[in-house]
Amino acid sequence: MPLSYSPLRLATCSALLVFASAMPAWSMPATPEGAAVTSTQADLPPMLQNFGTYVDGVRKTFNVPGIAVAIVKDGKVVFEQGYGLRETGKPDKVDAHTLFAIASNTKAFTAAALQMLAEQGKLDMNGRVTDYLPWFQMSDPYVTHEMRVRDLLAHRSGLSLGAGDLLYWPPSSYTTKEVVERLSKVPLANGFRSHYAYDNILFAVATLIIEKVSGQSYADYLRQHIFKPVGMDESLVDMTYLKPGMDVAMGHALYNFKDLKPVPPMAWLNDPGAGGIYASVDDLAKWMNVQLAGGELPGKSEDGKPLRLFSQDSQNQMWTMLTPIPVNKPPIPELQPLMPNFSGYGEGWFLSDYHGQKLVWHTGGWPGMVSRLTLVPGQKLGVVVLTNQESGAAFNAVTYRVLDAYLNAGNETDWAAVFDKAVQHAHADADDSWKKHEAARNANSKPSLPLAGYAGTYRDPWYGDIVINDEGGKLRLRFSKTRQLVGTMEPWQHDTFIVRWDDRALNADAFVNFALDVDGHVREVRMQPISPLTDFSFDFQDLRLVPLKDAQAKTD
Repeated sequence: MPLSYSPLRLATCSALLVFASAMPAWSMPATPEGAAVTSTQADLPPMLQNFGTYVDGVRKTFNVPGIAVAIVKDGKVVFEQGYGLRETGKPDKVDAHTLFAIASNTKAFTAAALQMLAEQGKLDMNGRVTDYLPWFQMSDPYVTHEMRVRDLLAHRSGLSLGAGDLLYWPPSSYTTKEVVERLSKVPLANGFRSHYAYDNILFAVATLIIEKVSGQSYADYLRQHIFKPVGMDESLVDMTYLKPGMDVAMGHALYNFKDLKPVPPMAWLNDPGAGGIYASVDDLAKWMNVQLAGGELPGKSEDGKPLRLFSQDSQNQMWTMLTPIPVNKPPIPELQPLMPNFSGYGEGWFLSDYHGQKLVWHTGGWPGMVSRLTLVPGQKLGVVVLTNQESGAAFNAVTYRVLDAYLNAGNETDWAAVFDKAVQHAHADADDSWKKHEAARNANSKPSLPLAGYAGTYRDPWYGDIVINDEGGKLRLRFSKTRQLVGTMEPWQHDTFIVRWDDRALNADAFVNFALDVDGHVREVRMQPISPLTDFSFDFQDLRLVPLKDAQAKTD
């Protein structure tokens, strides 16, 4: 939904991600509650001797029902444990085998799949996308011609942040191919390879290339060529493979940004390569160890040679910076120690540094679940944190506790308290934004037209149609391909309305502004999210909606 915290959503994307509800950090219990230990703990650094207490405190501070953590060091799993509940109000506890949606942490698997196919000679990472998908088009012919396979993984296409995400987020009825075909209408905001802007839609292109050159579905390729050799026996490509009775976490969201409730599982069938995988920390510990071993698998071949998932050269390519990311000042001074000296993106991985060590990492965001996986190659160290609430603050507070413990960071920073303060800062900014809207509003103004005058079908070049109906004196707005985007429109001022979605877990209410022509007919409709806390994947601002009759005239 995923450059701010995005439950791909997808994808999350900032080391300083802070959205969450908060309780005082000093309310940590003396002993961890609901911790389900599923492995024998090896000797841990002194700072982690009370790690269970710390993690459970983080869980309570940020109102997260369940958290699972795994740590690997020097090729061994030294810690894996679950805390809290799979779902509020039910007794089932989180353990190391509980499946969570890992969202944009899927991107590293997509990158690995492409590199593995390249090693087999089935594709060239520097080959043109049109060599494999001849029908592929971006909105600019030059970018279409020059787009290489490697570019699909690096967020440097010229698209704006989250561009095109509404084609599949929330889930739409478009197929993966239809999503990619609509790229030809998604506008570019920057020069090709000139700017970093996180996207998900180009991973749909990567998905189709994997399927084209392998002759398998994306799900089958990952199961056979990655999950099986790594030993990730619990992992699934999307929630349609979940079965009753499985050890699976239920996501939770703050409805209306305040009331914590479960979020139904979501299937993402039309861009699985961007964020579809469900996995446990037990499986992800195996994945981290393979990554830290340069692609080498446990065991030997029949001739005694090491088994490999991919070559060291392939990993070097995945972990090489392709797109620099500007390093911005943190929102509060207490986050200053987390500011990296460098920041960038490779192939499906963020790259930065912390206390003199290179970090290779990614975050993931999903309805009701967010996660972070972090590798420190120089220390053969990895930590993964999976949560069943939309709190980037929680996974960051846990991650940096582990990194500090192993990197001899010195002071024992209470990252839960720091991120709690950052959360409050983010919410204060959002409150200020709303107050500015209220101050600018002319509450006595009336719509220029009767409500029926705004009703109709409106078409955007890349998304398609939205429909506005007058239903009993209320305007109802529906995105034609997205079942969850249905809401009631309330007059705000003049010809601007607010659409409040029926699904209150979305936290994505938006302004809807109608521009009229000289004869008083609707000429264009524009939208924008109301709150700065809304996930960037709700890219309403990129829509250019015109009445259907006008849209048809332009294409005739």
